[in-house]
Amino acid sequence: MQRMTRRGVEWLSAAADDPEMCRARWADDPRGPRMLPTGRLFDVVAIDQRIGLETFDLLVRREMPLGPVMLDHAARRVGFFLNSRWHERFVRFLARATDNPPPYRYLGDNSFVVVPGPMPMSGDRYQWLRAPVRRPEADPLRAVALAFMFVAAADLLARVDHYSEQYPNPEAATAEVLEAAANEQ
Repeated sequence: MQRMTRRGVEWLSAAADDPEMCRARWADDPRGPRMLPTGRLFDVVAIDQRIGLETFDLLVRREMPLGPVMLDHAARRVGFFLNSRWHERFVRFLARATDNPPPYRYLGDNSFVVVPGPMPMSGDRYQWLRAPVRRPEADPLRAVALAFMFVAAADLLARVDHYSEQYPNPEAATAEVLEAAANEQ
């Protein structure tokens, strides 16, 4: 679990209609989530939790460009922060990766997102997987990396699910291997 830095709080609260009030409320209750408008300073791509966690893991392990990432336990969604007005760019790269993208929700202009407080605890509904530590740089590769790893994660999990249907337990997989070996002799 991650915590926001002071510079991260300043950047994120700047998206609020009243940034000073947002910072004051976080100073009083650093665990408290806040609803912020998207489209001004950032957009958010909201993805199903299972695919989102796998996408996050792929991006981190491959050391690809990545901005803040949050988790909503109750809604079972992961939110990836992108620079504002990158919707068309994200969709364009997603279309290059696949003809049939997995479901997602893009929160841009005229949308809102509930973000974790600067110091969420382990049992809180909203948590940071990667907390903002400062204003993220406008790296166009973040949209590219997110689009391609999102599709890769969905494909990987689809294969895992297919394998699990074919082999519901380790004994079923072992039995098929042994049967194939016996038929070869």
